[in-house]
Formats: sequence, structure tokens, C-alpha cells
Amino acid sequence: MNFEEKANTIRQSIIEMLLEAKSGHTAGPLGMSDIFTAFYFNLLKHDPKNPNWEERDLVVLSNGHICPVLYATMAHAGYFPLEELKTLRKFGSILQGHPHREFLPSLETSSGPLGSGLSQAVGMALALRLDRNRDRFVYCFLGDGELNEGQNWEAMMLAGKEKLGNLIAIVDRNNIQIDGFTEDVMPLESLYEKWSSFNWKVFEINGHDFNEIISTVEEAKSIQNRPIVIIAHTVPGKGVKEFERKPEWHGKPPSKEEADMALKELRTLGGQIASEHE
Repeated sequence: MNFEEKANTIRQSIIEMLLEAKSGHTAGPLGMSDIFTAFYFNLLKHDPKNPNWEERDLVVLSNGHICPVLYATMAHAGYFPLEELKTLRKFGSILQGHPHREFLPSLETSSGPLGSGLSQAVGMALALRLDRNRDRFVYCFLGDGELNEGQNWEAMMLAGKEKLGNLIAIVDRNNIQIDGFTEDVMPLESLYEKWSSFNWKVFEINGHDFNEIISTVEEAKSIQNRPIVIIAHTVPGKGVKEFERKPEWHGKPPSKEEADMALKELRTLGGQIASEHE
């Protein structure tokens, strides 16, 4: 499989979803498309035809506002028809504006209020250990801005104390949040040293390099005596130059004109990617 082509297709779906919904978040979903592609088409132990498979890995999306990338990736992986993507944020849709497991049962958690996902993931990792199940992992996706929430640090302490080697957190380090750049709103650095001080094994990666994403997660899975965090440096709005690295695109959808521009750029890029791999 060509991961770059798949991620580009997922980005196009995200733009189409947001245009139809006329609300939602743009920058984060585009920025995380490569990572979600790597997970759902290579790294995750899962079965789209049997979402409740007892041996599946568990995915917690703590930063629920980037759910368009989760929904789009799941649809392309076969969890539900692609046509459903156009119902994002519509009344009664299975694709709520923030993930709701009662609407889409293949989700592990509901999310919306930032800062609670890591605590939920720690509980799941502890439960798996109590069940003596060593072959399943809990993956928790976090936004960097949501690390302003103190509950995260309590969860980090507990995970470090319990040496939860079956817990892997992935931080989307895109440096923006709804009020601006993270280092202006509430400085986070140095994240590496902070997570390390809580007894976590820390990796830092380019969140757009598929080889680096996959090899780092595989290495993380071999660590048994500490929880793992992967700080993934990403470009918010990745793939659409007009959107990239601009905090104003954190929490707004594109207009019809902006969506047309974005889709044209992504389709052109998709053609280039395809020709490079012929």
C-alpha cells in the first residue's frame, strides 16, 4: 500500500466532510492524517468487520475535536461506508462533532472535554494488565494544547508509577491551539524532559515520515517496563499551503471557495505522489 496516497485521499475526505457540515476543525485533522493512516493501515491490531474483536488494540482519542481524521480513516479502512462521512455533525448522525461511542459503537470512548483521555487510557491499560493480557496495547492520542489540563499530569504520574508498558501516548505537537500558538498561550517546553521526569520513555518524531512513525511505534511496543509517549511534530493544516501553521484554522471549516482550492491542491499532490510510485 502507498501510505502517502492513502493519507492524501483521507485529507480530501476531511475537506469534503467539513464543507458539508459547515462546522468543525480543519488544521488538526489534516496534520494527523499521516499518523492515522499509519495506524489503521499498518500498526493497529484491529478488524473493521468485527470492531469488538476481543484481541483488538484500544484507541482513545483524547483531543476529540480532530475526529474528522478518525472518522475518515475508519471509513477508508472499512468500518462504515464512505457515504456516511457527509453526515458529519448532522442531527442523528453516527458521526457526532466529538466522538460518541453510543452513536458509533466501534469507538472505545466518548470525548469532547479536553484532558480526560489519558486518564481513561491509563485505566484501560491497568485493566488489561489485571487480565494478564500482554498482547494488546492502548494508544492514546493527545493534542499539545490540551496538556494545559492538569488531569493529564495526574494520569502521567500514575502510569509512570505503575510502569504501564502497554500504554503508548501520541502527542500531536503542532504548536497551535484555539487561542493561538501554544508557547504564547501556555508554554509547554520542554515536553521531552517533563514526560521523562514522570518515568515515561519518550520518543520525538516527524509526524509526516511514515518510516519513522512505523519504526518508532514498533520499537515502543518492545518496551515492557515503562509507559511510552511519542511526541509527533506535525504541520497543522498539512497538505494545503493556505491552511498550514495558521492558528485560525484550528477550529473553523473551509468555505466553498476555500474547500475547492484545498481539494484542487490535494488532488494535484495526489497525482504527483501516484506518478512518483509508478
